[in-house]
Amino acid sequence: MAGLRVGYVLPTREQDLSGEHDPGRLVAQARRAEELGLDSVWAGESPVTRPRADPLLLMAAVAQATERITLGTAVLLPAMRNPVLVAHQLATLDRLADGRLIAGMGGGFPGAATEAQFAAVGVDHARRLGRLEESVEVIRRLWTGAAVSHRGEHFAFEDVRLSPPPSRAGGPPIWLAGGGPALRRVARLADGWLPYPLDAATYAEEHATIRKATVRPVTPALYATLCVDDDAEKAQQRLQTSIERYYNAPLEFVAKIQAMFAGTPEGAAAWLDGYTGAGARHLVIRLAADDHDAALEELADRVLPLLHDKEN
Repeated sequence: MAGLRVGYVLPTREQDLSGEHDPGRLVAQARRAEELGLDSVWAGESPVTRPRADPLLLMAAVAQATERITLGTAVLLPAMRNPVLVAHQLATLDRLADGRLIAGMGGGFPGAATEAQFAAVGVDHARRLGRLEESVEVIRRLWTGAAVSHRGEHFAFEDVRLSPPPSRAGGPPIWLAGGGPALRRVARLADGWLPYPLDAATYAEEHATIRKATVRPVTPALYATLCVDDDAEKAQQRLQTSIERYYNAPLEFVAKIQAMFAGTPEGAAAWLDGYTGAGARHLVIRLAADDHDAALEELADRVLPLLHDKEN
């Protein structure tokens, strides 16, 4: 797996569902992921729709508890905030992480629950994609360390200079989620692409679209959900329970939107190999599990060694 990277999504949402509320355990899981040789750890954001620990505060703790592993947000919803504050938080986090941060961002999945979340923080849901795009542009300018003035469709400010600047010149890479119509946004604005298409063929087509349209290198990644068991039927049952609790929606509905697999370790590796063959270079894995500590060990011991690095 020389050029292939694999990351682990911390179970922040699952902690809320279980009533555990122990961020320290999430930090310990990130530390264990580093010990097991994974390349990255990730945390998502959804304060209202699917409540969980704040990803930026959590990753600040992870930054101090780890040394090597990349830290990522999968994904942050910057449209819910002012970009000056987002740029400041991410720059400080990148400093704490010594330049190990990836800023994964998205607009939020369209739907009534997401609309309610934006309404709760006083932001018009219908304007979220415009706010996202403008935020990315503003954040990059603010990360230069120079004084910035901006007057756009959604935000306006004068002579703002942030400190500290990010650890790296230009700031952490910004990855954008999405497929279909979002591909143009990815090609125009992003350093990385973090989608979850249902099959490798769709991934290959959309990856080709980005490569034709982009003027900058874009890291092709994949957000995927795995449920692994030597008994494939048990894995499927556990996936259904996990997904339906997570989203409060039938598995059949979610499975038509997101990349997910339930089955044996060998089957999981073969399924992921399809995406690496289609161009994915960084796999971001969410585990559907009852015991997330054991599932992380199983991922590292029984799935990762079977993956093949396929240059495309």
